[in-house]
Amino acid sequence: MFTKDLHTDREWEKWGQQDPYFGVITHEKFRAKNLTEESKKEFFQSGRRHVQQVLTTCRAKVSPGFQPQRVLDFGCGVGRLVIPFAELAGHVTGTDVSESMLEEARKNCAAHALDNVTLLRSDDSLACLTGTFDLIHSFIVFQHIPPRRGIAIFKRLLAHLAPGGICAVQLTYSKQAYHATNGLPPERRPALRARIKKLLYKLWRSAGSQGNDPEMQMNPYNLNEIFFLIQALPAQKLHVEFTDHGGELGVFLYFQAA
Repeated sequence: MFTKDLHTDREWEKWGQQDPYFGVITHEKFRAKNLTEESKKEFFQSGRRHVQQVLTTCRAKVSPGFQPQRVLDFGCGVGRLVIPFAELAGHVTGTDVSESMLEEARKNCAAHALDNVTLLRSDDSLACLTGTFDLIHSFIVFQHIPPRRGIAIFKRLLAHLAPGGICAVQLTYSKQAYHATNGLPPERRPALRARIKKLLYKLWRSAGSQGNDPEMQMNPYNLNEIFFLIQALPAQKLHVEFTDHGGELGVFLYFQAA
């Protein structure tokens, strides 16, 4: 592993320490300085809507009657999705690289009186995980992980998917800014690509983020690699939905292990 790749983990821990809710949903109402009981309630309600939509899609597009008992939420943050999953499933495991995020998630689970949740500090080897899961879920997480690390993590996650289990994972693959080149970066030379990345990050910072915010990378993935791993699983079914987070183009993939 390259040390510079761990930079994203350190930055995510800073988000957990400084602004954990804003780090999950980048809206000013979720800043630590602005967070109220009402906005916090709205934050978790958005998680309930997401979980209901995920399960509805699983049943409508992949497996009718799907009712997962063991759920893994990879990159769980402060527990926005762990909590609604735990209200519907037998047991939920949430993993995150940030101990500060996990500590906030523990407080939130305790506030909801949940006793069927396990929260674990994760790493690239997924050494914290044992056994298999009926549902493996990850949303707005992989985009913050450098792809060479993310692909390896994704492959290890698939090893924990139970037979007949469903994986629901979202990844980014391009940027709306690349429309003139059909989604491909306009220039592939490494030096220029690095300058473009820095410029995009500066634009993000100037568009409303605060000067002392940690970095939040947005990394596109090569979907050929992802689809290859899914087909090799093997997967029985695959459903794809497009996502767009402020011009960061992505896909939400739902697939079932044989």
